[in-house]
Amino acid sequence: MSGFIVTFPGNKKIDVAFNNFKINTDQSKENGGDETAPEPFDIFIASLGACAGIYAKSFCDVRKLSTDGMHIFSEVFFKEGQKLMDQVNITLHVNQGFPEKYIKPIIKAMNGCSVKNQLHPDIKTSTAVVYPE
Repeated sequence: MSGFIVTFPGNKKIDVAFNNFKINTDQSKENGGDETAPEPFDIFIASLGACAGIYAKSFCDVRKLSTDGMHIFSEVFFKEGQKLMDQVNITLHVNQGFPEKYIKPIIKAMNGCSVKNQLHPDIKTSTAVVYPE
């Protein structure tokens, strides 16, 4: 992995360039920004779901399981009165045809997410699979 170049294009905007990619960030209007892009923390939280998602997708691809209708819902809870994460819940919503025998194995695969595994051990995590109601 090469380095990251962080630039300051104006107001509260911060851009990050690496390889052939560029990530634009901004702050909410409440925080003095223009709300033209996600805040850096939002991108961090999104990366938790995206990382778990690639593990789930790869798991299904290897077993030729359909991912139609599947999605991940990520939630973050904060310590009371603080801006520190207390718990991260990652829930994979599967389609009705997803074999029950693969629930524990796909959770194990999703728990291999390198982003989630960088979290401080005091942050509780939960990974679950649910069927449509």
